[in-house]
This record gives sequence, structure tokens and C-alpha cells, in this order.
Amino acid sequence: MTFLIANWFLILAALVSGGLLLWPLATGGGFSGGIKPTDAVLLMNREKAVVVDVCASDEFAAGHVVGARNIPLADLEAKLPAAVKNKALPVILVCASGMRSGRAVAIAKKLGYDKAQSLEGGMKAWRAASLPVEKA
Repeated sequence: MTFLIANWFLILAALVSGGLLLWPLATGGGFSGGIKPTDAVLLMNREKAVVVDVCASDEFAAGHVVGARNIPLADLEAKLPAAVKNKALPVILVCASGMRSGRAVAIAKKLGYDKAQSLEGGMKAWRAASLPVEKA
């Protein structure tokens, strides 16, 4: 008990850091602030959103959103302007779980794609919603 009282600040720091590490799991994992798969479908149908899969080529070939374009995250900054010329169109960035697409949104916004959004939960959430998947 004396240890706890004498080192309360270390225990508090450990609890806070542990909580911050577990936060993504508690909120569903992946990048928060993305759009849900059903909302992505609406955006694709109503506003002609372009879907860009930022997974590696082998992951893309294993299954991707129907009509998605594959630009691996490492090549996104160089290849996105050629793949999506109209910066006014919504861009939906997808990866396996939503983590890489969250980083891709930052890159796309830096390039001027103000309507860039991440698919919350990535392909895992897309499949869970029983939405169509295409294989290359």
C-alpha cells in the first residue's frame, strides 16, 4: 500500500497510456472518423465517389470493393493525381482494416482532395456488411 501511495503518478501514467493503447479496440479499431460501408455505397451511387484501395497488389487481388482502383499506400502521393483527376469528386480510401486508409486520407487531403474519406473498418467491415467483393 505504501508503494501505491508513494508512486501514484507512475500508476496513473501507466493506466492512462494503457487506456490510450486500448482505445482503438474499444471504438471498433482502425481509423476513427471514416465512413461506414453503407454510407460509402450511397456516396458511390449518388456522388460518383472514386474508391481507391491502398493495399498491396496481392491483397488487392485477393478481394476488393467492386470498381476500386489499386494504388499502394507507398505510391499514393505520386499516383493519385493521375488516377483521380477531378479533385471535387469524393474519394473513398480503403485498406484491410482501416489503419492505412486513415494515413492515406492525410496524404490525399494534402494533395487537395478535400472530400477524401477512409472506409471505417476497411475491407473487414465491407465484408461484414455483406457487400460485393471483386477478385482480380
